[in-house]
Amino acid sequence: MTSFPPLLFAGRRYAVLGLGNNGAPAVRALATMGASVRAWDDNAAARQALGDIPGVTLAPFESLDGMDALVLSPGIPHVLPKPHPAALMAREAGIPILSDADLLYQAVRRAGSRARFAGITGTNGKSTTTALLAHMLATAGIPVAAGGNLGPASLSLPCLPDDGVYVLEMSSYMLERLQDLHFTVACLLNLTPDHLDRHGDMDGYLHAKWHIFDSQRSGDLAVIGFGETPDASVSRMVDKLAASGDRVLTVSGQSPDADLSGAGGILRDPTGEIANLAEAPALPGAHNAENAAAATAMALALGVPRAAIAPALRSFVGLPHRQKPVATIEGVLFIDDSKATNADSSSRALNCYDRLVWIAGGVAKAGGIADLAPHFPRIAHAVLIGRDAPALAETLAAHHVPYTLAGTMEAAVPLAHDLARQTGATTVLLSPACASFDQYKSFEHRGRHFADLVHGLAGTKGEG
Repeated sequence: MTSFPPLLFAGRRYAVLGLGNNGAPAVRALATMGASVRAWDDNAAARQALGDIPGVTLAPFESLDGMDALVLSPGIPHVLPKPHPAALMAREAGIPILSDADLLYQAVRRAGSRARFAGITGTNGKSTTTALLAHMLATAGIPVAAGGNLGPASLSLPCLPDDGVYVLEMSSYMLERLQDLHFTVACLLNLTPDHLDRHGDMDGYLHAKWHIFDSQRSGDLAVIGFGETPDASVSRMVDKLAASGDRVLTVSGQSPDADLSGAGGILRDPTGEIANLAEAPALPGAHNAENAAAATAMALALGVPRAAIAPALRSFVGLPHRQKPVATIEGVLFIDDSKATNADSSSRALNCYDRLVWIAGGVAKAGGIADLAPHFPRIAHAVLIGRDAPALAETLAAHHVPYTLAGTMEAAVPLAHDLARQTGATTVLLSPACASFDQYKSFEHRGRHFADLVHGLAGTKGEG
């Protein structure tokens, strides 16, 4: 792993709008590779944090004339619900609007590296699958760098040698801004309603996700997850990809009909058993069985020996805020699943525990938690926080699920412990089914606060 050559983008000019987790690293990397960059963020603190960088001009965009591309941070819309003025400016001038992941691909190829790219998307599970695939590659001795929507921004990753693999988590926002990026292996795990304000409807959302397969060639691998049973839409996806010459594999955590399946807790393909998932403690539940199947399909295609898969699954430690055990207090296990920002993600966690106290709430997504009704019998009591707690309460009341409006996490944690002790539940699960932005900076911030409060409670009980 090395740095990119300093003159790789010499003579190129880029505009970068938004100086957050993706934008600021993009500015630094492009300038380090010799490009001229014009950058802006309406937030003065973000501009100040960037500092003075040779080759970088901090100024609002009055014109994009002469620019080779506009790099928009993922959260800035270029079409729906309303395009940012800079995006309109770029479209009128015929200037491409790119993801930083696309520029990483261009940099790798300009540097002469033939490193391969693996792309992972889906409404849920993509972060775990990205980290797991990277772990499998690393344990097999294959040079790897992981990032994108997860962890390091794409343009902060190093230059890998020819045998290296970039494992990129790709959001729908990033995928709709690709131009050149070619994924040797690409995976669409699942698709449930999310980000519909940005994509208009489910067809728009699917279209954005589908871009992950755009540049694949004959012999590349496309992996499609289908959950419990394949439906007509999955069949259409598989047929469409196969017709274009892609090699297609289906994966599932529940159905033995998939090419790679984790049904019954045993990961297998047509050749036979690969691993016993009961030996992978960081991957509980059918949803993680599907994540494991997807990562395995890609890992095998990228050269990881079959015999190395089971040890890699066993040694995987998981990701923060994804069903992460925090502490056990007086026989009650507290689980941090703050990453569950929609109902579908929470359903995966709820399905893993027989009886629990559920902490949920925040900014609800379209549809709220109505789809979680099949899991409600598992809930001894729900403790609700955040802006949309009253709306969630209405759904719970309609299904006769006991609930309490706690309002804040400070009130919810000790209350949940008391309720677990009273009801005989052995688990308190924070799996909010909602976004965090009403009370927190991010789901990570929410999860850390939860863990801090749990540890504080453990201290008062003499178990800290």
